[in-house]
Amino acid sequence: MREGETRMGKKNSRNTKARIVNAAWKLFYEQGYEDTTVEDIIFESETSKGSFYHYFDGKDALLSSLSVLFDEQYEALMERPDLPKNSIDLLQYLNRALFETIENTVSIDLLSRLFSSQLVTHGEKHLLDRNRTYYKLLRRIVTGGQERGEIRTDFTVSEVTRAYAMFERGLMYDWCLGGGEWSLPNYAGRMMPIFLDGFRTDKKPSSQ
Repeated sequence: MREGETRMGKKNSRNTKARIVNAAWKLFYEQGYEDTTVEDIIFESETSKGSFYHYFDGKDALLSSLSVLFDEQYEALMERPDLPKNSIDLLQYLNRALFETIENTVSIDLLSRLFSSQLVTHGEKHLLDRNRTYYKLLRRIVTGGQERGEIRTDFTVSEVTRAYAMFERGLMYDWCLGGGEWSLPNYAGRMMPIFLDGFRTDKKPSSQ
């Protein structure tokens, strides 16, 4: 098989999995996890039973796929032409956009279940997978910010990336504990700048 055909095959494979994941979480939000069947997901994603079970053992396996949805969101956001130029401002922009998506499309009960499952699992912890698109994009943004003198260099790229991801997870976890009683993007819009300003080299108040 030629190299181009190999790349195309991998892309089609990713697209099929992403369609299943997107359809599943759309249905989970609209009609509830318990009332959503594998057949519903297959129909909504316009895939096949064979494709579904190629990627997932069953409906429960999709709970850990929320990280795939987040990664897709970041990839789509990074393609926008009007992104902030400053790396710190870009991180804040991405955080707010992601949290708006979560608040409007992800059931808080399922998000809570995801955090719970990651705490007790002895297997793969998807939220900490450093090979995810999420972490790759964060490292790229932080690296660029340090090269342009926007982010302090007395912290390594890995340290800044890990701290940002930890703070972002903490905001989501706190929101789940509070039962979604406040706006996640609005609360993060107040807290994230305070956190990220500690990594700025200029110490100027961040823009919203």
